[in-house]
Amino acid sequence: MKITVVGNVIKDVYLNLDTRTETFERDGKNIAWLNLGFNASNHHFFNRSSNFGGAAVTLECLQTLDLDATISGSKLDFKNEHLTLDNPPTTYRYILVADEGVTYFTPSTNADTNFLAPTEAVDYLYIDRSAHLSNDTIKKIQTYLELSSKTKLVLYVTDPSDQTIASLLPRADLIFLESATNSSENSYAPAFSDFPDDKIVHLGLDKITYLDITEKITASRIDRTTKLSAYSILAATILGSFVLGNSVEESLKLARANVENSRINASLPLSELQDIAASYTTNDELELIAVSLVLKPKGILAADESGGSIHKKFDQLNIPDTYDNRRDYRNLFFTTDQLEDYVNGIILFDETAHQIADNGQNFVDFITARRIIPGIKVDQGLAPLNDIFPEIKSTTETYTKGLDSLSSRLQAYYQMGLRFAKWRAAFEIHLNEFGNLLTPTNLAIDKNCEILASYAKACQDQGLVPIVEPEVVYDGNYTIDDCAKITAHILDRLFTELQAENVNLRACLLKVNMVMAGKQQESQSTPEIVGQATAEVLKQHVPSNLAGVVFLSGGQTPEQATANLAEIIKNGPFPWPVTFSFARALQDPALFTWAGDNNNADAAKKAFKERLIANCETLKVS
Repeated sequence: MKITVVGNVIKDVYLNLDTRTETFERDGKNIAWLNLGFNASNHHFFNRSSNFGGAAVTLECLQTLDLDATISGSKLDFKNEHLTLDNPPTTYRYILVADEGVTYFTPSTNADTNFLAPTEAVDYLYIDRSAHLSNDTIKKIQTYLELSSKTKLVLYVTDPSDQTIASLLPRADLIFLESATNSSENSYAPAFSDFPDDKIVHLGLDKITYLDITEKITASRIDRTTKLSAYSILAATILGSFVLGNSVEESLKLARANVENSRINASLPLSELQDIAASYTTNDELELIAVSLVLKPKGILAADESGGSIHKKFDQLNIPDTYDNRRDYRNLFFTTDQLEDYVNGIILFDETAHQIADNGQNFVDFITARRIIPGIKVDQGLAPLNDIFPEIKSTTETYTKGLDSLSSRLQAYYQMGLRFAKWRAAFEIHLNEFGNLLTPTNLAIDKNCEILASYAKACQDQGLVPIVEPEVVYDGNYTIDDCAKITAHILDRLFTELQAENVNLRACLLKVNMVMAGKQQESQSTPEIVGQATAEVLKQHVPSNLAGVVFLSGGQTPEQATANLAEIIKNGPFPWPVTFSFARALQDPALFTWAGDNNNADAAKKAFKERLIANCETLKVS
């Protein structure tokens, strides 16, 4: 594929001012101004450099994508570092850079763009944003296109009201339209009003749009590339990607990657762009899911009890532990009226994820249709720590199983439509008769945190948001100070391991215990003390870039968990969203009301909804 670029090669002269020594005057609107009548004795700059700009930026980008591209009438080859021009640039653009600001000084009169008809057939004729076309030049281009019917015309339009370019529109196959508002409204020249929408790409540094597809562009750093060159890179990358046969979606992602990572005369090759675009896709989707899971004022329903756990629940009420009863029990919660108003996500157990709702859908699809994000418990339970450390002769400590088969299971869950996962590690606090800590040991903490980090990384690699759950078990005899100290130590180790695994914390949630005295402790913690202690530990030991924190109820009564949650919220604000992810504290009233009899289903749903409302109300405290 041959591409001829029609445009002006500009000489960009950069002056990076040293604002520590310059005197800037501010006007009534607080705009900084520099007296440009300066000399080197009283104004200073870090460096001064020159680069080819304008059409040269477009050419460099296309050639880096391994496309056969030339500038009409000029010999400029970036791929082979042949940077000589037959005619030196007649247009100079001065670019002053100071801190986070950049100012352009351009000639008041643009030099006319020269067009020489290609001596060989070309597949694309691209009118660059740097082009300034006189009427004579446009006539030359039209004549060439009449003789070359197979050549596709691509236009970059910076001024939609410019009538000069209108005569080329009927021949255009694609138009890049620079728009400050990124709007597709017909506020342009009349000729654009009737131009097909599927042939126009609206360009802006905050986003680019093509039909219904939008990609955000975050290219604010001036040391990467200047605004004017960024527009050239955007258009050239999209065009080059189209020429290479890539989809619209892929082309827009490649363009974003190039703008955000290129430097002047150094755009990225296709292989690097594809790698970056792939990471953008995964990270963007994961971060969006993570944010959606902790939107206020809603929580996450934990309906992921393992077979053993739900057997114990049923057994205490003499409910037969059958497949149908387990389905009916889960169905109570999933079919509760207005459930989507109170929960952002639901954590499922593997069996539940494969069961069928009343309407014939599987539960994953049924939940998704209610605008609730379905998730899945992926750990395979606790095992004795001395299974992997035989040198430990006897211990009550555990580690969490399931890493061996995790990757393949995550792939399958993603294909089913599940979009987040949860993994629990349990830590029991035991003290000797003198009050000295016996467990958890550093070995147990380190190993479980390593496993949690490996799980989290595996989740993100497969497109699922991980919830990491290091739980200090409530059922123990220890003080609130003991709980605070151990929780803090576990969190420090956990986030060290997550960082070592390069886990994206903006796409990761922490599910954690509240800081409180153990259930067997004689002196129980009041909600006010729980709120203060929990907030203090989390603020000091949880990184600010985490997507969110969700609390487990961990064996508290429903009323106790809600009261403690309310006090924690009062001790905000926090640097991350905070909400609840309760199981028993939401389900127990419904379980005891249902008691295995579907005739009690409506009353059970009402009891469940009351607990949802009570907890969501706590989140409304600012």
